[in-house]
Amino acid sequence: MKNANRKLITYFMAFTLALGSLSIATSASAGETYDFNSKPGAGYVLLDSLLMRPVMLVGTVVGAATFLVSLPFSALGGNVGESAETLVLEPAQYTFLRPLGEI
Repeated sequence: MKNANRKLITYFMAFTLALGSLSIATSASAGETYDFNSKPGAGYVLLDSLLMRPVMLVGTVVGAATFLVSLPFSALGGNVGESAETLVLEPAQYTFLRPLGEI
């Protein structure tokens, strides 16, 4: 039973990380053709609030944990700022600062 729970958690985390990475790539390419004068529809707001925000919140937490683990190596390499921006700041901004429904 304990082994099955661990496997389930591992699969869930892998799925969440994969979905989070796809959403960032999709949103970056969608930004090129987005009409900034139109308001997002109810479906986009619902999708964003129920799926994207929680997934990106998990991505932000995982990115912060990865940043903390890699901090000694980033400090040795002299790129702590770049590492923090990529792993923590960008996912946090995408999660908390963009308007609801703009996926």
